[in-house]
Amino acid sequence: MTESTGVSLGMVNLDCSDPRAEAAFWSALLDWEIVMAEDEYSLLKSPESMLLAFGKVPDYQPPAWPNPHGSKQFHLDLKAVDIAAAERRCIALGASVPEQQPSETWRVLLDPAGHPFCLTNAANWG
Repeated sequence: MTESTGVSLGMVNLDCSDPRAEAAFWSALLDWEIVMAEDEYSLLKSPESMLLAFGKVPDYQPPAWPNPHGSKQFHLDLKAVDIAAAERRCIALGASVPEQQPSETWRVLLDPAGHPFCLTNAANWG
């Protein structure tokens, strides 16, 4: 975690149509523990405590390869010591805040290119 912002990478989320199947595949391949496996969301944890998550997206369409449009389907979860301060810093750096937000504990922002990422309380990560 950097001292200047109090923000660090918490986990990577991959969009998909079947989080349970994705978790089973990546768990077997990486030998990571399945921490949670549900129809809407699944989570893996490495021995070093890195996290990889899979979220169900309605009408999910996998990216083409090669992809002439460059559209990839994932987002970063960032652990923030102070979510409000981190949000202000992100906005100052060029991020924007979309109107629709998922909950009180997660704050979605868009990077300058429009990629969504989330800020959440670092204390909740253990």
